[in-house]
Amino acid sequence: MSKQKQKLKTFENVLPSLDLKGGQISAERAKAREKIAQTQQQLKELQSAIAKELPMLSNDSINLKGLVKVTGVDLVQENVMGTWLPKINQIQIEVDNYALLGKPFWVDRLVELLRVTLEAEIKLQVGQQRVKLLHQAERVITQRFNLFDKVLIPQTKANIKKIQIYLADAERAGVVNSKLAKRKKEQAG
Repeated sequence: MSKQKQKLKTFENVLPSLDLKGGQISAERAKAREKIAQTQQQLKELQSAIAKELPMLSNDSINLKGLVKVTGVDLVQENVMGTWLPKINQIQIEVDNYALLGKPFWVDRLVELLRVTLEAEIKLQVGQQRVKLLHQAERVITQRFNLFDKVLIPQTKANIKKIQIYLADAERAGVVNSKLAKRKKEQAG
């Protein structure tokens, strides 16, 4: 019975920490979603800026392919409440050498906007991955919380109750047996 009581105490001690961890992961997930929304807004603004400032992009005679490209993304892993999440350490973007006099004046502005757009798209992808991982972690913590709260704690309480009933029955049986033995002794003696 002492083992069951110890188990119950442990389970009841784990429950608040799981609840707290779940709340913190939910808050972190909300922050990550907010960052995604900000990045998506930034991308919309960049697209409208490109459309507004550079309507001449529709001119097919100017070769702009390969002007700006991502050459590397350095990700590090960040531990948030026991969940490893990707975090951007560095984004390497390469701008192709182009003749300043051989391209129109607006290509410089286009290069700048494309750089920022590529960075925002990478941040968006990493942010979405973070939200996905945080969602999985939140789901696992919720499952663990429910396991303790709905299964293990009630089961352990039921086991303790069964043991208490058994011990009470055994104690009553012992009292009854001792009374019977006493009566037999009195009758025999």
